[in-house]
Amino acid sequence: MTSQISTNGASTNGAAPQIENVVIIGSGPSGFTAGLYAARANLNPILITGNDYGGQVSITYEVENYPGFPESVTGPELVEKMKTQAEKFGCRVEFDYVTNIATDKHPFVISTQNGKEYVAKSVILCTGARPRYLEIPGEKEYTGKGVSYCATCDGFFFRDKDVLVVGGGDSAVEEGLFLTKFAKRVRIVHRRDELRASKILQQRARDNEKIEFVWNSVVTEIHAGEDGKVNRVSTEDTVTGEAGELHTDGVFVF
Repeated sequence: MTSQISTNGASTNGAAPQIENVVIIGSGPSGFTAGLYAARANLNPILITGNDYGGQVSITYEVENYPGFPESVTGPELVEKMKTQAEKFGCRVEFDYVTNIATDKHPFVISTQNGKEYVAKSVILCTGARPRYLEIPGEKEYTGKGVSYCATCDGFFFRDKDVLVVGGGDSAVEEGLFLTKFAKRVRIVHRRDELRASKILQQRARDNEKIEFVWNSVVTEIHAGEDGKVNRVSTEDTVTGEAGELHTDGVFVF
């Protein structure tokens, strides 16, 4: 780690660094909320976005349960509104990725992917969650070749195709509904015999003629054809233990 530090990340050639009050790491709702409150407290915060700008909400097609948006709002729109509000009060947003935080002394030293360094009295970690992985054979190998964790990112590539959605919560059902805009059939595979999603989402899914349900089942392996793209999955019945197989063009995990 270099000892040449500046407030804007550029080398100061040995000049004494300015010490920031607070650096916030992460750009999801928690990050921008921290930025908003820190800015309103006149702490002049810096928020470093990370590579996944906006967090998981940014890849959600439609957010219906956030207060203040009775007509719903898309994930990316919500993130931009949060960013605008935080910046309005003085939060400085840097599009960069933190690679190291030196915690062996105070103030802390934060290094980034772009070669910048910041010195801060306080660091707020708002790194959020990551996609849920099945951790089964074929998942890692075929990510980007039919396995996806983002319907809004990849749904277009499955136009008129058959896809599986693995999961039973709000995210799985919301993204399953979104995928019906492209896919000819969406099958939601869930380990139980009923969904965890909110009742209103469950009803929408049941009312959608493109959506089918595969109950009491887990995906145990993902397979590909000769072209290297996903073409089927192995399943197991959670009640009987019976093995099965489902042919599909894509697997979306939530």
